[in-house]
Amino acid sequence: MLHLLKIDLKKLTSYLTFWVICGLYFLTLGFTTASGMEILKWLASKGAEFGASININRIPLYHFPDIWQNLIWISGLFKIVLAVMVVISITNEYQYRTLRQNIIDGLSRGEFLKSKILTNVLLSLMSVAMILSIALITGSIYTPEVEWDFFFLGSEFFFAYFLEVFAFLSYALMLGVLVQRSGLTIVLLMLSNMIEAIIKLNIFRSGGEEQIGWLKQFFPLESITNLVPLPFARYAFQEIQDCVTFSAIAIAIIWAILFNYFSYLKLKKSDI
Repeated sequence: MLHLLKIDLKKLTSYLTFWVICGLYFLTLGFTTASGMEILKWLASKGAEFGASININRIPLYHFPDIWQNLIWISGLFKIVLAVMVVISITNEYQYRTLRQNIIDGLSRGEFLKSKILTNVLLSLMSVAMILSIALITGSIYTPEVEWDFFFLGSEFFFAYFLEVFAFLSYALMLGVLVQRSGLTIVLLMLSNMIEAIIKLNIFRSGGEEQIGWLKQFFPLESITNLVPLPFARYAFQEIQDCVTFSAIAIAIIWAILFNYFSYLKLKKSDI
C-alpha cells in the first residue's frame, strides 16, 4: 500500500497546482480556525450585531470541551478546496495520459484507484492532525481552567471529521472519474449541494415532508453534512445535537464505499 501511495504522491508533488491548492487550504484552515474568536471580537468592535442575548466575550467558543465540535464544524466548510485538488489530480491523469502509462507499466486499474484512495486518506488524516493541534493550543489558551473529567467530551467528532473529509474527497474522485473533464467536474462539484437540494425539494413536495422527511439523512451530501451538526445555536440557549450518532456514521461510511466502488466500475469498463 505504501508503494501505491508513493506512486501517486510522486505524481502529485510534481504539479505546482497541488502545492498551491494544498498551501491555500492549510493556511486558510489554520488561520480561520485559530483566530475565530478574535475575528468575532473585531466584528463586535465594529458594531456587528449578534443578538441581544449573546455576549461575544463570554462565548466559550474555544473552551474545552466545546472547542472540539466548534472547530471541526468550521473546518468542514473548507473541504471543498481539497476536493477541487482531488478533481484536478484525477482529471490530469486522463488529460496527460498518465493513467494509461501506469497501466502499461503494470499497474492494475484497481491498484491505480487504491493509490488515489490512499492519498485521500492521507489528506484527511493531515486535516485531522492540523485541527487537533489547533484545538489543543487554542483550547489551552482560552479555557480558564481545564477540567480533565470533561476534557475529552466530544473528541469523537475528530473521527466524524475524518470521515466527512474522506467521504467528500471520495465523492470528488468519483465525479472526476465519471466526467474526466476538470472544468465541468469542478462546476458539478460546486453545484452538487444545490442539485441535491432541488431533488429533495421536489421529492418532499410531492410526497409530503412530514411523511418522508426521514429520507433526507440518506442523501449522499446530506449524510456527510450530518456527521458534525451545527453547534453554535447552543450559545443562543437552543438545544443542539452535541454527539456523533451511529446512524450518521454508518450512512456516511456506506456512501464513501459506494463512491469508490462506482469509481472502480467506471475505471474497469472505460477505454483508457
